[in-house]
Amino acid sequence: MRIVSIGGGPAGLYFAILMKQVDPSHEILVVERNRADDTFGFGVVFSDATLEHFQEADRESHAAITRAFAHWDDIDTHYAGQVLRSTGHGFSGMSRQTLLTILQQRCAALGVTLRFSTEIDDLARHADADLVLAADGANSSARGRHADWFGPRVDWRPNRFVWLGTTFPFPAFTFIFKEDEHGLWRVHAYRYNREHSTFILETTEATWRRPGSTAPTKRRRRRSRSGYSRASWAAIGS
Repeated sequence: MRIVSIGGGPAGLYFAILMKQVDPSHEILVVERNRADDTFGFGVVFSDATLEHFQEADRESHAAITRAFAHWDDIDTHYAGQVLRSTGHGFSGMSRQTLLTILQQRCAALGVTLRFSTEIDDLARHADADLVLAADGANSSARGRHADWFGPRVDWRPNRFVWLGTTFPFPAFTFIFKEDEHGLWRVHAYRYNREHSTFILETTEATWRRPGSTAPTKRRRRRSRSGYSRASWAAIGS
């Protein structure tokens, strides 16, 4: 069976691994628009239950993942000057780039062909494949070209968020809620190795627009927002 995965992120790579497990004779090509060492974002999280499924599906990649992750059992919720801790959950975080490297190496060991820095602007070039997998993300061009057949629906939500990385190693899966005169700001943060964490800040459209909204220029609004952020998060969790 000839299989082509449009997209070489975790989904496309892991699908290729599983298909090779089912039948090593499958000819599998994974085509990725970015380079092998390109990634977007910082860390990814798996529950203990997800890791158990990984172990059942492919022990080799599971072993490599567990050697690279940071594990924790607690969830900390910061609100109104208090920290509420809930324990016994079981999560693991790891670098997204490390995950991609592990899956790429496992694919190569199984005989999967990986082709990077390649745009797929015409699916017809893979018309002779038995299966073409659209694994090119939420904004999938492959799915978009065949929207009438796939019938995707996108419900755009108004909240604003920014996905950041930090050198602060959060000791638990962390949620922070801070409210001021502008509105409510939420943080979702977690460690993905010994020294780094993902830090996601989210708020509503209305709250995002309030700080500095009366300033006459975009430049002043940006200054106001960045100044607000430094002051607001200096005493994190307070």
